[in-house]
Amino acid sequence: MRCWSDDRGMIAFMIAAIIAISISVQPVSTANILGVFLSPSPSHLIVHMSIMKTLAERGHNITVVSSLKPKVYHPKIHNIIIEPSEARQKEMNEELSDLGVKRQNPIVMVMKFLRADNVMITLQLDIVKNEKFQQIYNNKYDLVIMGYFMNNFQFIVPAKLNCPMILSWTGQPMEMVNHFVGVPNEVSYVPSVFTPHKNGEIMSFGSRLLNFVSSGLLRLATNIMDISFAAYYKELAADDAALRTYSEMKENVSLIFCNSHFSEGPIRPMVPGMVEIGGIQIKEKATPLPKIIDHFLNASKTNGAILFSLGSNMKSSSMQPETVSIIYKVLSSLEQNVVWKWENLENTPGNASNILYQKWLPQDDILAHPNLKLFITHAGKGGMVEATYHSVPMIAMPIFAEQPANAAKIVSSGFGVQVDILNLKENEFRDAIFEVLHNSIYRNNVYRFSELYRNRPLTARETVNFWVEYVIRHHGAAHMQSPLIHLNFIQSNSLDVLLAILITLYLLWKLLKFSCKLLSKLVRSAKGKQKAGHSKKSKKE
Repeated sequence: MRCWSDDRGMIAFMIAAIIAISISVQPVSTANILGVFLSPSPSHLIVHMSIMKTLAERGHNITVVSSLKPKVYHPKIHNIIIEPSEARQKEMNEELSDLGVKRQNPIVMVMKFLRADNVMITLQLDIVKNEKFQQIYNNKYDLVIMGYFMNNFQFIVPAKLNCPMILSWTGQPMEMVNHFVGVPNEVSYVPSVFTPHKNGEIMSFGSRLLNFVSSGLLRLATNIMDISFAAYYKELAADDAALRTYSEMKENVSLIFCNSHFSEGPIRPMVPGMVEIGGIQIKEKATPLPKIIDHFLNASKTNGAILFSLGSNMKSSSMQPETVSIIYKVLSSLEQNVVWKWENLENTPGNASNILYQKWLPQDDILAHPNLKLFITHAGKGGMVEATYHSVPMIAMPIFAEQPANAAKIVSSGFGVQVDILNLKENEFRDAIFEVLHNSIYRNNVYRFSELYRNRPLTARETVNFWVEYVIRHHGAAHMQSPLIHLNFIQSNSLDVLLAILITLYLLWKLLKFSCKLLSKLVRSAKGKQKAGHSKKSKKE
């Protein structure tokens, strides 16, 4: 009888404990989340879709609108693909095709970028106007996550859906996005993305001058483009008075996910609305490789393997034939096997037995392979992060945009060396490969950094889940917003305060000067009267 009583007591205790636990642990409610990723860059889409896949795995209902078929997928994500017209895509390819052919002067390069940017903006705007895109407004969403890249007019989407928005930015915090969440631009000690730097290094006067000018020009360009974005937004709003204005929507970004980590540098002031999720596209466990690549890499155990890829935006056909010939000659003569990203498999540079050509590569999974010894890259942000995460040294071949600065960072950090792809020499390329392969200092440096990069309180995926649910739970999390968002240039730099101080000091100086003159006049007058009094007294005597 006593045993039965004890058992009942234990059962009661367990039931009470289960009830207590179930009450204290609040289940995450399923949210309807929309992803809008209009950039025609495959590498950008990989980052954005990695965020959405994380949320789908969490159990949320995910819908994604994109201009490309995603390489990252999940069975529970509803994909809506609106491809740009052939004419727009051809126009974009033509603008980028010359960049890898020959070195161009800075003015020509800037003009090409402006034309390419204009094509990219128009391409994305066409998708927002597409009839298929309009169908998303028939549904209700708790949150919109938008890929940001010169497409501010897409703020019309959360305006029409009347829900919070998060921006996904594929780079580090910079002038183009800082103002949305109020990150201060500290040009005196925070190098811009276009200013080469070494972590912890104080910029020289020349570097600070360059940083000041480049940062100012970038902010000026951003403000000029903003005029066009405001006009596009107004056009998309169709004078609907019920919608928030473009200016109001710019001040309603809940937070920005940045594909960066503070260990990469530079160290900068941050606000709660700028959340770093560096390496979100890197899998915690590598996906099995396609059989042909897996077999090729597994057969490279003795001498190792090399990955050669110039990214998703630069086509192999855009390179000079002489450059392709040099690259092939050097790579085909190596002991190592080489996986080469090459789009036209029917017209390859050659048929060397140690080279495997592939139109598309699961880059992260290849870099995770233990036999991979070297990554020859264009120094794009995504590939650079993946290589450092997996402790793979690099040879950088930068072409345009932020790639030269990334390449300089690879060299200054000791992660690899740089060669000039637009003026490539056979011996220089061969020497660079032998240097990185046989000098252990590069692999040791990147290994040490990898440990820093991985050491964080939450993984990138855990960070995404927490902050997305935080924004939804708190209906946009307006309490996190920095007051800097609502200040103009004069107010944020205290120019009005400085002017008031200068005016006050000027008035005080004028008052002091007037007082001194008045006092001097009174003293002279008093002395004059005293002298006159003495003169009269002398005459009487």
